[in-house]
Amino acid sequence: MATERGTWNYRDRFGDSFGRTYFRRFPPGVAASVGLGTYLGEPTDTVDNDYREAITAALDNGINMIDTAINYRCQRSERVVGDALDATDVDRNSVVVATKGGFLPFDGERPDNPGRYIREQYVEPGIVDPETLVRGSHSIEAGVIDHLLDRSLSNLGVDRIDCYYVHNPETQLLDRDPEVVYDSLEATFELLERRRAAGDIGCYGLATWEAFRVEPGAEQFLSLPRVLERATQAAETVGVDDHGLQVLQLPFNVEMADAFRRATQPAPTDADEEGPVSVLEYAHAAGLHVVTSASLGQGALATSLPPAIAAELAGDTTAQRAINFARSAPGVTTALVGMSSPAHVAENVAAGTFDPLGASAFDAIFE
Repeated sequence: MATERGTWNYRDRFGDSFGRTYFRRFPPGVAASVGLGTYLGEPTDTVDNDYREAITAALDNGINMIDTAINYRCQRSERVVGDALDATDVDRNSVVVATKGGFLPFDGERPDNPGRYIREQYVEPGIVDPETLVRGSHSIEAGVIDHLLDRSLSNLGVDRIDCYYVHNPETQLLDRDPEVVYDSLEATFELLERRRAAGDIGCYGLATWEAFRVEPGAEQFLSLPRVLERATQAAETVGVDDHGLQVLQLPFNVEMADAFRRATQPAPTDADEEGPVSVLEYAHAAGLHVVTSASLGQGALATSLPPAIAAELAGDTTAQRAINFARSAPGVTTALVGMSSPAHVAENVAAGTFDPLGASAFDAIFE
């Protein structure tokens, strides 16, 4: 498991190799502001080998945040993360490992009949109630998350997952009443509080796509204050003083900057302004860490940025400038980048040798 001493020692290994604030506070210690994501790629042995090399190179060169999910590449991404952790010379207590549960995963490859697979593997054994299954493959019920968390621990070969996300909970809003979804979240938070007390996870959060980008009233909108209220209630029910919901993951890049530009959340109670604020501002006021996904737009921004924005960002390559846009946003701890080759790792981690924009300079981009 990641520890405060282990992550700070990892930071100290690199001395002054990186720019200002490359390493940032993240439970339980510090994490690199460039993280490695494992979403992209086919579920093949070749891609497994590429990821294994990339993760090893990342850990050796200053990236200690590894992000995955049980459904990525039919569980292969979690397993290859586990392989790399087992093989690396970097201490496990230096590495922040994050994964997610919510989408029911296939095992190793895509089945010919996905619906039948879900029915035989999850519904018929009683793991998931079909009444809670949305779009045929998504559930955030406590019993389902409990099952998926156990499987993730096994896939990763670790005793503790440092950050466990409920994966795209807003998917439930496509078919279920919002109050039912908030109730399901609270029950799942109770489970995660118990698993946190047992030492199986360090903290938890929500990994979202639409939930905090869309306007209130949109079908997949989630209220962050209401989510936090449910986490507080879950902690009280379990009997712990402070809830463990400490992280939000959401998409953020030059073309998907809604988390900064769009005021979707009510102003915090102690804020000076009365009107709504962005989710980044609300998360910062609530003491939450924000991790960005799609920092390169799944590769689309690696070769092309709006010239006026690119001119304001530091970096030797377009990809580095795009990464530095995401990690410069106020309140962002880590920008995740999909990296399935050592060559990509070298380019992407080098983005951290440049200083991020200050808050005023970042604000100026949107003026």
